Amino acid sequence: MKYFIGLICLFAPAYAQTHHDYQIAFPNAVHHEAEVSATFKGLEDKVLELRMSRTSPGRYAIHEFAKNVYNVKATDENGQVLSVTRPNPYQWNVSGHHGTVKLSYTLFANRGDGTYSQVDETHAHLNIPATFMYPPQYPNRPIRVHVKVRDDLNWKVATQLKDLGNNTYLAPDLDYFMDSPTEISNFQIREFIETSNGKPYTIRFALHHTGTEAELDTYMESVKKIVRQEKAVYGELPDYDFGQYTFLACYLGHVSGDGMEHRNSTVLTSTRSLEAGGLKGNAGTISHEFFHCWNVERIRPKSLQPFDYTEANMSGELWFAEGFTQYYTSLILCRAGLITPQEYVEGLAGSLNYVWNSPAHKYFTPIEMSYQAPFVDAATSLDPVNRENTFISYYTYGSVLGLALDLSLRKLDKGLSLDGFMQAVWLAYGRGEVPYTVRDLELALSSYAGENFAQDFFGSYIFKSQMPDYQKLLADFGVNLNKANPKTASLGAYLVIRDGAALVASNPIEGGAAYLAGLAQGDRILSLGYKPVGNDTDTQKLLAEFKVGETVEVIFERFGKKQKSAVTFQSDPSYSTTLKTEVPAKAQKMQQEWLGGK
Repeated sequence: MKYFIGLICLFAPAYAQTHHDYQIAFPNAVHHEAEVSATFKGLEDKVLELRMSRTSPGRYAIHEFAKNVYNVKATDENGQVLSVTRPNPYQWNVSGHHGTVKLSYTLFANRGDGTYSQVDETHAHLNIPATFMYPPQYPNRPIRVHVKVRDDLNWKVATQLKDLGNNTYLAPDLDYFMDSPTEISNFQIREFIETSNGKPYTIRFALHHTGTEAELDTYMESVKKIVRQEKAVYGELPDYDFGQYTFLACYLGHVSGDGMEHRNSTVLTSTRSLEAGGLKGNAGTISHEFFHCWNVERIRPKSLQPFDYTEANMSGELWFAEGFTQYYTSLILCRAGLITPQEYVEGLAGSLNYVWNSPAHKYFTPIEMSYQAPFVDAATSLDPVNRENTFISYYTYGSVLGLALDLSLRKLDKGLSLDGFMQAVWLAYGRGEVPYTVRDLELALSSYAGENFAQDFFGSYIFKSQMPDYQKLLADFGVNLNKANPKTASLGAYLVIRDGAALVASNPIEGGAAYLAGLAQGDRILSLGYKPVGNDTDTQKLLAEFKVGETVEVIFERFGKKQKSAVTFQSDPSYSTTLKTEVPAKAQKMQQEWLGGK
């Protein structure tokens, strides 16, 4: 979302403008209900349209928030009941008013993550699009919201909205309001000052958990290291509105794990407490989401500008916006000293295996994988899909392309790196908030590293689905990429022991042994070669009985009928990544510049 800091000028005369007033209260929090009321004045249209959003900033799929709204009532300024009609599932039309409408409704909310809202007696965790109706005819009017906190539960409010005092908060317009998640609870708060370009910024961390103050103090040291290493990538912090950035963290057993970036804040939810591994395990989400305050919030694809609250938001740039951010997620943890270089390098194997070994390259490029976001980004459907063979997450796909670009730039021996390229993109598009396209990224890389380099990279790996030579790239940085288990037999299908058989629990990988044998998801394997399958069968030990290239009979049941086929085992396609113990001085220097802290 694009907001110039000049919008702050709106706040001085905001009270003189026509604005919308909301109030939210939680008298029935025990049953996950919030009571919302609003007053809309100075209405110019005879019919006031009120909608619940179908999307949420940071998400790309449809989410039908209207399903959790009921008990809708509307009156005029004199308390006279107004007519409310439903032209579609997401909208309420209010007619018969004289310029003022007073609205009230009940919201049910019981999912705590970055997309939905959750209300109970521990907190009111609010994602604004999932909580508040809005009038689409008036997108530019300021919005005030008053929060009636539960004093009996010691609640207080954390949000990126402008604090007006007395638990009342202000947004300059609808977009800013929708992009401002809010945590209302008895949270703990820490903050520190980080200076950029001579200007101090307050970095706040509001943590709702059941842990101790000492645990938060320890955790904050990791937060500071992450913030400073990411600032070093871009050379500066964004010019945060109101001079502050807020982490909104809920580490509780009844939330759903998630992270969601916003302009001057981010939502962090995890079931993992700081005491139970969260001190290290939750740091990756902090690294990923904070990086987004540059990449995607301000370095923003033109395809997501403006954000549409009525339809799915599709972008072909998510391999960069999400994927390159994902590349930096663990790299920053390494540079910050929160994981070792060995841990970082060994962790690369999972992403490389997933992308490199996928048959989906033949169907979609990284751009086209990005187009799939409305179908996979927390989207729901009932019919089966063939994602195992046709989809590679743009997060992971983009992350390994980021790795390839970073190492390729460093190998040019011109002092170039992905850090330098991200700075160049930031200066060209992010700092001034100029929306970009894929071609803009190619031109930026051309300016940074040369036209031939940029054309080769984009022509091979972005506009087409070729794979970089990761073995050679990594070797120059002292990293081995080798087959992990070349002598281990692979079936190319995920098996689960159930009811005395090995159930093929997912679509077999296209071209794999099970796929070529004609096995399909839902088949129940009764015997493999000379080995019967039973409830006590260990699938890994079962496959270990066979050799690569060996052909055996498989007996399976499909639709209640026994069938036979022949399966020829293939070699396990997975690779491992390891740091070499001894490397030449040049490779050691390149490795340190890549993985070392700034």
